[in-house]
Amino acid sequence: MPIENCYNFRPITADLTTSGVVGTQRLQGLSAEGYEVVINLLPDNSEQAVADERDIVESQGMEYVHIPVDFQHPTAADFQAFARSLDTVQGRKVHIHCAANYRVSAFYAHYAKVQGLWSETEAEAFVRGLWEPQDYPGWPEFLAALKDAI
Repeated sequence: MPIENCYNFRPITADLTTSGVVGTQRLQGLSAEGYEVVINLLPDNSEQAVADERDIVESQGMEYVHIPVDFQHPTAADFQAFARSLDTVQGRKVHIHCAANYRVSAFYAHYAKVQGLWSETEAEAFVRGLWEPQDYPGWPEFLAALKDAI
C-alpha cells in the first residue's frame, strides 16, 4: 500500500511528503519507498495513533521523530521542535504525518514561510486546501502568534 494513498496525502517535494494517518501497513513499507525519516505529530493517546510506530519505523533502519502536538493546544515549543527536526533532516527523504494533515500543514506552511520557501499566499493555500483553522478553537490564536514571531 503506497504512502500516496494515505488520507490527505500531499507531496511538498520529491523528498518531502505529508499526510494524515498512515497506518501500520504503510509504515512498514516506507523504507522500500525510499523514505529515511518519519516525523509524527500525533500524540500516542490519539485513537488514530499506530501502536509501536517508533519500533515499526526504526526496525526498517529509518529515523523516527515524535513531536506529540495536542490538537486543542498547540504550542510555540511544539513548532520549534518541528522546525529543529526539519532542519536536521535536510537532504533526506522525509514523511510527516498526524491524524488529518491539519497539524502538519499548519506547521509546515509556517516553516516554509520562515525559511523563505513559500510566500504567505502559498502557505495559506496549502493549509486551506486541507482545512480551515479558524473553524477549530485555539488554532487562529496559535497561528497569529507564530506569524507575529516572524
